[in-house]
Amino acid sequence: MITVSDRVSAGESTDGSGPAVAQVLTSLGFDPEVRVVPDGVESVRAALRVAIDEGFALVATTGGTGMAPRDLTPEATREVIEREAPGLSEAMRSVTFGSNPHGMLSRGLSGISGSTLIINLPGSAGGAEESLAVIGPALRHAVALIRGDATDH
Repeated sequence: MITVSDRVSAGESTDGSGPAVAQVLTSLGFDPEVRVVPDGVESVRAALRVAIDEGFALVATTGGTGMAPRDLTPEATREVIEREAPGLSEAMRSVTFGSNPHGMLSRGLSGISGSTLIINLPGSAGGAEESLAVIGPALRHAVALIRGDATDH
């Protein structure tokens, strides 16, 4: 679980989305560890690679998926993943249609690197929780498939 935020990483703001995402992931049976990095391709890419090297089955990022100049989480994710999982990102965006016109501005990606599933979540706690509510039921199955565990269906 990686919170991407210049302000949080500098100690200028409190991380609201990271703990919220961690709580949801825990309820889904994952054991998340919250890490914070500043916005930017290099910092996010490095954090993703560390998590992959440490063997995490799932890495969720929160923040940096919008259209502001420093929102570069999707670019960093694209450099790390080997295969995209577009259905997850499409499902997360689709839940906002008709209720939140800003939801369609999310550029978050989802994909696979080695045996790790990476998902980009919105930076707001509410948006991240809403996104996880949609894809949460599929995450354990996705991880099992990626890791070659055909028994977890």
